[in-house]
Amino acid sequence: SGTSGGESKLIPTTDEVLRRRSQLDKLQKCVMSQAVPDYGNDKAMYFMFLRSEEKTPGGLTARALSTSIYRSPYFDFSRPQNNYTSPPATFLCPDSYQSMYSQMLCGLCQNRQVLRVGSFFATSFIRAILFLEKYWSLLCKDIRTGTVDARVTDPSVREAVMKILKPDPNLADFIEAECTKDSWKGIITRVWPNAKYVTTTVTGTMSQYVPTLDYYSSSLPLVSTMYTASEGPFGINLNPFCKPSEVSYTLIPTMGYFEFLPNRGNNGEEEQQLVDLADVKIGQEYELIITTYSGLYRYRVSDVLRVAGYKNNAPQFNFLCRENVVLSIDADHTNEVELQNAVGNLFPFDARVTEYTSYVDNATIPSHYVLFWELSVNGSTPIPPSVFEDCCLTIEESLNFFYRQGRAYEKTIGPLEIRVVEIGTFDQLMDYCVSLGASMSQYKTPLRVKFEPHIDLLNSRVVSSYFSPMCPKWVPGYKKWTRIDCQAF
Repeated sequence: SGTSGGESKLIPTTDEVLRRRSQLDKLQKCVMSQAVPDYGNDKAMYFMFLRSEEKTPGGLTARALSTSIYRSPYFDFSRPQNNYTSPPATFLCPDSYQSMYSQMLCGLCQNRQVLRVGSFFATSFIRAILFLEKYWSLLCKDIRTGTVDARVTDPSVREAVMKILKPDPNLADFIEAECTKDSWKGIITRVWPNAKYVTTTVTGTMSQYVPTLDYYSSSLPLVSTMYTASEGPFGINLNPFCKPSEVSYTLIPTMGYFEFLPNRGNNGEEEQQLVDLADVKIGQEYELIITTYSGLYRYRVSDVLRVAGYKNNAPQFNFLCRENVVLSIDADHTNEVELQNAVGNLFPFDARVTEYTSYVDNATIPSHYVLFWELSVNGSTPIPPSVFEDCCLTIEESLNFFYRQGRAYEKTIGPLEIRVVEIGTFDQLMDYCVSLGASMSQYKTPLRVKFEPHIDLLNSRVVSSYFSPMCPKWVPGYKKWTRIDCQAF
């Protein structure tokens, strides 16, 4: 786990934990069967990616969570609820290109049967759509001729795909016609016309991808079903078809022992007393602390949750952000939510930010925030530099009191900078993380980069940069304590 941040960590797991994950998955599917009458009888184009296993010096098997789940005896591809367009061999292929190509090919061959699409994280699904945009001509050729491209060399993958693939010139012509249109808006519902919803995680860091998913899917419902992590299974969404901004998860007490550290934003004073699941209060924010069946004791997950309400007597939580994903130079503490709100201030040039990340540049005096933006520009009118400069200032105006104080009054923070990078930069960043051991299906674009090779990669692909032209507005106010101790419990 943790490979998207540049430094991986080993999380213990046991057969017992895998069994409980399976129980949570079955419970979630019961909820989905109530919301979708034909759930379990439909066909899902769901992208999954596995990595090869390694051995620790002590001889234990080390592998990504997704690999552990899909290789466990509790995950059965033959179940009706697991009625995927792609055969198991395509998921189990360790080569990311061959796996993606074969899964997309199988999904296209059965395009009329697909009723739901998705992947565990939004990033994986968007990457699949971008893959289609890049390789549609090869995929159409294979569908037209009934053959598999030569770059797919894994014998088990080729054999499995050939059981599905049949020559279909009409389907190839249909897909080619859709992919060659001027706009890719609604491409999911155009190519898979019977798709009813997208199932993927769109909370926390993934919420930034909601506009992109809406663009490609003609605003199909976005369904976030479960709250789970490498550390263990946590809870489910009992209202799966709610708006992404309203998603709440009900924690299942049999999955582990849950405690909560009141977040520093709740009170003006430090409060370090842990709160039990039964004692949380509506509207309050907490950091999740877990004790698991695999041996973690009062482990700080670093997830910040807000109590949204109750299902009977069970509290339900909104996932807000990761506590440790912040930019900070002085007294300022810019969290994930603030960064996402700031990036929402876009400009009217038919352009959008498709990917972004950030870091603190300490090479300048004073240090300053840097946002790396990858843009998708559909309009023909060039975007003048003044627009980007206005974006810098708008972002600074959106940030917290302490940031603006440091910028405008104390002069401890330099002007915010936007660095526009080449198209495909964030794909390269993900490929680099995967090469270091990250699981493709679990990778999340980090909202803050600290790993030096990540920063070097991003800087090597910068095409232009812009600074805030003036200080943001700031007036003196009551300075609250912001420090919180970081010791483990």
